[in-house]
Amino acid sequence: MDRTAWIVVVLCVLGLVLWEVYLAKQTPPRPAPVNITPGQASPTATPTVFGASPTPPASPEVAPKSVESVWSSPEKIETLRNSDVELRLTNRGGGIKEAVLLRQVAEKGQRVALNSAENAPIGALIEQPPGFTLSEFTASAESDSAVQFERTTAEQVTIRKKFFFQQSPEKKDNFVVEMDVDLENRGAKPYQNAGYFVALGSAAPIHFKDYPSYTRLVWCIDGKAKGIDVGWFGGGGGFLGMGQRAARPFYQENIAGAEWVAVSDQFFTILMAPLSGKANQVWGRRFDINRAPDQKVLGIEGALGMPGFALQPGQSYSARFEIYAGPKLYHRLAQLPHNEAEIMDFGMFKLVCQFLLNFMNLLHSWLHDYGLAILALTTIIKLTLWPIQNRANRSMRQMAALSPKMQELKEKYKDDPTRMNQEVMKLYKQYGINPVGGCLPMMIQIPIFFGLFKMLGQAVELRNAKFLWVKDLSQPDTVAHLPLLGWPINIIPLCMAATQIWLMAMTPKTGDATQRRVMMFTPLIFLFICYNFAAALALYYTAQNLFSILQFYQNKNQPMPKLEKVTSKTLGAGKRKR
Repeated sequence: MDRTAWIVVVLCVLGLVLWEVYLAKQTPPRPAPVNITPGQASPTATPTVFGASPTPPASPEVAPKSVESVWSSPEKIETLRNSDVELRLTNRGGGIKEAVLLRQVAEKGQRVALNSAENAPIGALIEQPPGFTLSEFTASAESDSAVQFERTTAEQVTIRKKFFFQQSPEKKDNFVVEMDVDLENRGAKPYQNAGYFVALGSAAPIHFKDYPSYTRLVWCIDGKAKGIDVGWFGGGGGFLGMGQRAARPFYQENIAGAEWVAVSDQFFTILMAPLSGKANQVWGRRFDINRAPDQKVLGIEGALGMPGFALQPGQSYSARFEIYAGPKLYHRLAQLPHNEAEIMDFGMFKLVCQFLLNFMNLLHSWLHDYGLAILALTTIIKLTLWPIQNRANRSMRQMAALSPKMQELKEKYKDDPTRMNQEVMKLYKQYGINPVGGCLPMMIQIPIFFGLFKMLGQAVELRNAKFLWVKDLSQPDTVAHLPLLGWPINIIPLCMAATQIWLMAMTPKTGDATQRRVMMFTPLIFLFICYNFAAALALYYTAQNLFSILQFYQNKNQPMPKLEKVTSKTLGAGKRKR
């Protein structure tokens, strides 16, 4: 390698070290507790029906817990189970205390469990967050497939809640449960409700170093998902004193008819869709989770708000909710009728992400190995682009052959840039060379790369998928840590950067020298993107680089293209050929 290449390698290593230092500082410190006053019910509402009396003001970093002394009887747990999920329902709040995913393995061989015992159960009815305690229900199992909760308030309003699995033709991946809510006014006075909230439960990072953007509160309006992540709640010093803001205790917003609201981490979600109306409010709060003495992660809990209603004596109110508590499986979410697949947050590369995810899963169904499926996907993409890359390589070799003539023009018109550019373009035209021909494959690869970046960041199918030394393709392939510093050594991203430098060394030197120097930083940029990301992305890009190197060697062994001026006859023949 020449001196410039060595400089790039040194910069890559230095940049990687600085990047690791930056990531280590991304876990925000615990903000000082800020007391917040619990929201007050509307003056038109009767005394609290859904919850017990409000708790004292709560700290934004501590989950509001039920007061144990108010319970008149021991907690009763009822269980609903199918082949994919086990729902543990509690009479304290009348909701899902925990959803255990039977086919998803967590650390130490345990099953992945959604929601936390310290937070409100999924489906708990809340008068007004954030300050609340949970009401006690009477639980009864109607059958093996349904559980009912009932409670009568002091105002003689009877609340019934029923949980049951929806019937599905699918033989697996059934994570949908329905919650039916019925209120009946058995008292002598009218009951007026100004609006209520339904708890979504909570979501938390799966790994200690997960990006804050993975843990989110999301809602969908008119088929478009919006949301915030846990970083929204933290304070910030801004940049050079600009953009400073204090820590925010909770998020609450009136929204214009949401189809669903969800809490979500990188691979799993608890998503609730009202079936008898649309949500008009969304609420969320961040909380701390201490997984080890020196490991604190940030979780998020949420609730959706529903419009109010009025009940005359003897009248009833009913509401139905669909709850999806499971992995973010695109093919399953896309079958649900309320745009639930938008939880995947594919963004502007949505179509590319959908195609790549479905195609990767199709290849896996044949190969039964996700590492091989990614290599097969890379091979198919590269073979599809092979003719285009051949033309691009030929164009670059022609440009390299034309370089002496271009240098003459630059020397001749160095004091007149406009004339120089005109003469250079005329030179391209004389020899029939497209100056951007070598960039076309790169332009095609950009949406594929970023589509893979968005897709692989949420592809739960890759969790615990092994390949060679990689234990989990959805995580970095860390094989060791540097002594004392503790920084991870990830092999595949380093191989990716090395193959990219090798590829650039083989590429014919064309264009301006400044542009070539800027391009030398490309391996550094991709190394930053891929180093702490899913190993599957670096595996794809490394394989893609190796295919490109093979193609360059093949093209290099071909005769050097001759520079011939294009005549009108040649142009006509070229047009007829096309």
